Amino acid sequence: MRLSNLADYAVVTMSAAARHCGGARTSAAELARETGLPAPTVAKLVSKLTAAGLLRSTRGAGGGLQLARPAAAISVADIVEAVEGPIALTACVDTADCCYDENCSVKPHWPVVNEALRGALAGITLTSLSTPFVLSEVETHSRNSLSTSLEANGIEA
Repeated sequence: MRLSNLADYAVVTMSAAARHCGGARTSAAELARETGLPAPTVAKLVSKLTAAGLLRSTRGAGGGLQLARPAAAISVADIVEAVEGPIALTACVDTADCCYDENCSVKPHWPVVNEALRGALAGITLTSLSTPFVLSEVETHSRNSLSTSLEANGIEA
């Protein structure tokens, strides 16, 4: 499974907006500059994210965009659902558009799979995405071990 470009860009845009948290309001144009995303795409995302209650837009002098709630209370699942709708790996959970529907033994299990995926994305907050990424000691060790193993087999890392 891969996120759509729009969902990916929404996460990037919200992460940039979160870096303004507690400071002055920002604008869609500013977020576009900061992220390198096209301004029309950011404007479209801002509209969807505002409609979903993740961003708040204020007009007039001193107006602009800000997070509608604290970054720690916004998850990747919230952002993806704002752009894509409910998180589901298959369409058959919501519709009966499958020609194998009546003989499918897997269909009853898809809601559990979808909820597990949503739960994993819900566990990642905007706060964690807005801070610099630092490899943990375990990840650093794993990467070093992989490099050593590749080099031992004559593969340049």
